Amino acid sequence: MKRTERLHALTEMLRRSGARGVSADRLAREFEVSVRTVKRDLDALENSGAPVWSRPGPGGGYGLADGASLPPVSLSPAQAVALMVAVSASSDAPYADLAGAGVRKIMDVLDPKTRAQADELAHRVWVNSAPSSSRAIRSAMEDAMAEQRVLRIRYTSRDGTTTTRDVEPVLFASASGRWHLVGWCLLRDAMRWFAVSRIERATVTKTACSGHTIQEVGEPPANARPVHGRDE
Repeated sequence: MKRTERLHALTEMLRRSGARGVSADRLAREFEVSVRTVKRDLDALENSGAPVWSRPGPGGGYGLADGASLPPVSLSPAQAVALMVAVSASSDAPYADLAGAGVRKIMDVLDPKTRAQADELAHRVWVNSAPSSSRAIRSAMEDAMAEQRVLRIRYTSRDGTTTTRDVEPVLFASASGRWHLVGWCLLRDAMRWFAVSRIERATVTKTACSGHTIQEVGEPPANARPVHGRDE
């Protein structure tokens, strides 16, 4: 997760904590960083004008002053639950962490009656999603895709062969219930599909991608579509 994204998620967690606040230790565990990093992030938020308060001593912590909230959002309980279901069922999808933070953000600004109805309805939906890949791997893939930089991965193929590959990311694709990173493999000098679940390590390099396009991937399956597509 990039620092800017972490700062946004940190703001939302502080706001959700309300008057009770949240400790630096808990924030560090949530975002998988050190307490020192959390305190630097809190200082950055405060310097940017966010109304961060702190309470020292046992039981103390950090929070946001009253009024630090978003404008009201108009959703029905069913629409709110639909968002929860979509995110919960796709915990291994690209940008799933940000999507989850977005849903919590929306739930927090619903009117109390709608939120209560959505919470009740949400208890009537169960999801058994597959274990997701590590946050570090997904963050690296997301950053490489957004910045169009070469991604270095440690990958174990279906036959058990493990290799280190440099890949120019082109797109994320969900096929047969599994997420794949599709990109130009510099080792094979060809477009390849890498099952995200088989990526054991991922690091963003400083090398910019050379410009391979989505069209080079080939024709998508008949029922595939970009996530921004709208029903006619």
